[in-house]
Amino acid sequence: MFRVARNALSFLVVIGALTILWEVVKLLGGDPTEGWTPPFQWTVASDLNMPHVWDIAASFVEPAQRNGPPLGLVLVNAGVFTFREAFGGFVFGAVLGLALAIVFVHSPLLERALVPYVVASQTVPIIAIAPVVVIWLGGGWLAVALISAYLTFFPVTIAGLRGLRSPDPRALELMRSYASSSRDVLFKVRLPAAAPYLFAAFKVAATASVVGAIIVAAVVGIGFFALVRAAEVAFLRGRVAPSDA
Repeated sequence: MFRVARNALSFLVVIGALTILWEVVKLLGGDPTEGWTPPFQWTVASDLNMPHVWDIAASFVEPAQRNGPPLGLVLVNAGVFTFREAFGGFVFGAVLGLALAIVFVHSPLLERALVPYVVASQTVPIIAIAPVVVIWLGGGWLAVALISAYLTFFPVTIAGLRGLRSPDPRALELMRSYASSSRDVLFKVRLPAAAPYLFAAFKVAATASVVGAIIVAAVVGIGFFALVRAAEVAFLRGRVAPSDA
């Protein structure tokens, strides 16, 4: 309980420090107001790029569109959609990667034949693959989950392959002396030995699955709002620039 409270307090302290730093930057280089003219003029600290913290908080309760739901609710729904598809893609990719690792460990021929293609699959930029997948499958959950799985299976496959080969040879020899089946060797020796490798790969794969989900969810998920915001900033800058000139 004390550890949880300490972590929560540390989180609040970090958020408070970032908030103060944010407002200090605004105070020194933000847009001038009626009662204060900042000594510096930093583009990054303008109200367009760095709104005040209270303005950001107020925007979450304002309607995202005219007579629409609050922006906070819209973002939560979009975030839930993206998380759900990222989680589905993570699970599918992790299962696929672990299955490939098990197959490669038990079949050196398939390993030599397919591992180069597994590695080569990661050399194709995700930006080049995502539009094709969206066109084929539409912008629904399947396209998002598929791209997430594509980014997830590779680290699990490679780490699983290494982990499944990490047991002590004496342990494997002992299992053979007991006439254990390949299944028993897998579940009682190889998988327990591979657990540290797999959990490390799962951490990397979880991050990759979220990245893939955000890229494809630019149609319906949280990535859509990131693109809309980027377009708004570019448009507003284009309108403000002529008046400044």
